[in-house]
Amino acid sequence: MSFRSDFHFKKWLIATAAIMIFITAAAVSLNLLSAEYLVLYNYETNARYVTVKADDGMMFSVEFIHSVNQTPLKDTYIIDDGQIRAHSTTYRSFGAGVQTALNEGEKMTYDDEGNMVITGIDKTFDPLIYIVGTVSDHILELNGKEISLRNLCGRNARVVFDVAPLYEILTKGMFD
Repeated sequence: MSFRSDFHFKKWLIATAAIMIFITAAAVSLNLLSAEYLVLYNYETNARYVTVKADDGMMFSVEFIHSVNQTPLKDTYIIDDGQIRAHSTTYRSFGAGVQTALNEGEKMTYDDEGNMVITGIDKTFDPLIYIVGTVSDHILELNGKEISLRNLCGRNARVVFDVAPLYEILTKGMFD
């Protein structure tokens, strides 16, 4: 092989490697930017409190003392095809402000502590909004951790749970 053809081969090899690196980086970036994230933010200010990758099947819950019934209530949600869906509701007793009859497709069972657990709930939230308690706290359980929404967001804060791709969060200034 002559010096000239060897030189052109090396240039071709370097150019090919650079193109492959660029394509790989673009694919990885596109994958990261299009991934869905669960975002918790303040309804009025858009201040972002939590951003976590939201794979299908990921679950989280919010537990609080019901303001009228005055007993613990736990709403559990699941990420399903980029949406927040109700998975179950757990509560201790019937009373004002809590479900007293099952809707079509729902099932009621009891957990080990005697609490009622409603499953089969057919409800999607876009987005899911809570008002953090002024008397009792709302506890977010996410990825095995319990987070006080009162400490994180403040009393009486209107907070929003939403699912969005990272590129939307970054390009639209969403959830500053």
